[in-house]
Amino acid sequence: MFYPKVRDVQPLRDYTLIITFDNGQVKKYDMQPLIARPPFDILRDPIIFSMVRVDAGGYGISWSDELDLSEYELWKNGELITNYTYNN
Repeated sequence: MFYPKVRDVQPLRDYTLIITFDNGQVKKYDMQPLIARPPFDILRDPIIFSMVRVDAGGYGISWSDELDLSEYELWKNGELITNYTYNN
């Protein structure tokens, strides 16, 4: 099955991510449940959390080689939002 690739990711202060996909849709992904347990608990540090980047080819996002999320996870479990304006 085809899932849109990640084009952009923006971390917010409340440990959510705004994900823009290559089909133009924007979703909000809540990281708080994942941050409650290892290995994602390191992301409680706001500086580390803010270091998120889009992986090559848009196949997901990552903070390091060991800590990442796939485009499938973000697409399937993200909440569709419309008319979003970034102002963190």
